[in-house]
Amino acid sequence: MTIPDYQALMLPVLRHAAAGEQRVPDAAERIADEFDLSAEEREELLPSGRQRVLHNRIHWAKFYMSKAGLIASPSRGRFVATETGRALLASPPDRLDTEFLLTYPAFRAFYQKEAAEAEGAAVPPVETRADKAPEATPEEQIEAAYRALNASLRADLLERIRDNSPAFFERLIVELLVAMGYGGGHRNAAEQLGRSGDGGVDGVINEDRLGLDRIYVQAKRLAGGNAISRPDVQGFVGSLVGFGAGKGVFVTTSSFTKAAVDYARNLPQRVILIDGERLTALMIEHGVGTRLHSRIDIQRLDEDFFSEE
Repeated sequence: MTIPDYQALMLPVLRHAAAGEQRVPDAAERIADEFDLSAEEREELLPSGRQRVLHNRIHWAKFYMSKAGLIASPSRGRFVATETGRALLASPPDRLDTEFLLTYPAFRAFYQKEAAEAEGAAVPPVETRADKAPEATPEEQIEAAYRALNASLRADLLERIRDNSPAFFERLIVELLVAMGYGGGHRNAAEQLGRSGDGGVDGVINEDRLGLDRIYVQAKRLAGGNAISRPDVQGFVGSLVGFGAGKGVFVTTSSFTKAAVDYARNLPQRVILIDGERLTALMIEHGVGTRLHSRIDIQRLDEDFFSEE
């Protein structure tokens, strides 16, 4: 069983609201039982990690029904079915969804206004919009779009890194480590970067500004299909042993084989493997090779502000 979309939750939410005042967490438990959701599904979070998926979908189900006059909020954090909602349950439709809610003038006016603001143009016929009503909640749509943009950016970053020279890759690794706080934030904390014919980076960076500890770095700029194998990591570890070092970072634009990952995990030295996916994620997180293009701030209702308790 998967978590129902917010439209499929409308009728169950209304039924629970008709039984008396509800809170989303309480209603979520009953609805989870009703749909026989697993423990993992009950706890599943949105990609942002800030809210449970089930709670989010219940919130939007009750929000849209409130715009149709089926649900009211008598007090902070609580909701209940209105007389109109109870009357609907006396002869419920097969499916209570956005298309059905459009039969209520109040919701129809709200939906048309929402469409006009979102599209910034003349409103298309409501009937055609109802046929295309999304199953995902607004937050899920935003986060899905964010993930798609992020994935595209990461792919572009890898392509540009592979198109540039080994010397550029050397500078990139230094910039990234400095941006992450190594070397006390100073680019001159890196030494011995690049060896002739290596095709990547072999160097050392001070872990702190005083150089009390050092991290050895190796980087391999490879195409996506060429994974770093265990012997490659073993060779790097051999270099660490030769230098008497206990910390190393192996960076690649491709990936590591499972054998390489398992080998690094069980070493007495602390060796971190950074593949292409993680590399680009760190670049985006620390603004290396990227810059802010646009930002959307999403506001939420402050229940405490409106509380007179």
